[in-house]
Amino acid sequence: MSNPDSFIEEVTEEVRRDRLFGLFRKYGWIGLVAILALVGGTAWTEWQKSRDTARAQAFGDALIDALDHGLPEERREALAAVPVRGQQAAILNLILGSDTAGDKAAALAALDAVAGDPTLSPAYRDLAVLRRVLLGGADLPLADRRAALDGIAQVGRPYRTLAVEQLAYLLIEEGKPDEAIATLTTLMQDQEASAALRARAGQVITALGGALPEASDGG
Repeated sequence: MSNPDSFIEEVTEEVRRDRLFGLFRKYGWIGLVAILALVGGTAWTEWQKSRDTARAQAFGDALIDALDHGLPEERREALAAVPVRGQQAAILNLILGSDTAGDKAAALAALDAVAGDPTLSPAYRDLAVLRRVLLGGADLPLADRRAALDGIAQVGRPYRTLAVEQLAYLLIEEGKPDEAIATLTTLMQDQEASAALRARAGQVITALGGALPEASDGG
């Protein structure tokens, strides 16, 4: 004779299996969609990475080709024709603003476009401000140059030490060598200042007749 309990278990298991298959037939498409979404999302991400890499490479190649032009007018025209997307425009404008052999007014305008774009990171905007002060030079009022440099010489800004160096040079231009020496001396002891910057500061201090700060034991 068959065991009633065993028979009941077999029937119950069969019912469960039928229910499972029924649920799968009814809702199995959800799992299929989830799998397709996962695979499709991964493929989309990889395609975007590949596309962005290709665009960056094409942008770099176009810049190199444009910079190969010997005449400033040809170089600027070629750079202006380079297609850009997103922050590539900032990079292009920074390059245009660094071409001292070209149109100075156009270079300043390119730098203004970067410095005035709030969507860009401070690394782009502050560099444009610094470059604009250097390019403008004495053609820009000293007060305007100081105000621009003060804004990027604050703690935490990416080009703080370079801005402080330029502020020291403005003091020299104003006929305040002692204040310039004090600023440059502090800059030489600044841990964020590069070795090249410290060397420049030391040379200027010496030229102004100042005394170089003593090297620290850890330096």
